[in-house]
Amino acid sequence: MDNHLTQQTPEFSDNKQTANLLWNYVQNLHPETISQLSKPNSEVSQIMERNLNSILGNLPPEHFGVTVTTTRENLGQLLISAMMNGYFLNNVEKRMELEKTLSCE
Repeated sequence: MDNHLTQQTPEFSDNKQTANLLWNYVQNLHPETISQLSKPNSEVSQIMERNLNSILGNLPPEHFGVTVTTTRENLGQLLISAMMNGYFLNNVEKRMELEKTLSCE
């Protein structure tokens, strides 16, 4: 049985090592670079806001006091969905910029 566990260990350590390489890279980034990467484009922010409004309901906050009650799991799924949408929109934005750049040359 120890042999079976030993055979699986390199697989886990490889994944851990990859994660550590990424974490080391992030830790070595200049704070200004991190700040720049953390700021979403205003168009991306608007799209994400519309998406969240459609999920949660689109009541104007100035006229309604809206309280949302949910489970931890559902909140986690909502956050994951919002993050994935953000990553997707970020990639689409970069692709659009790349296509514009390539079409100009």
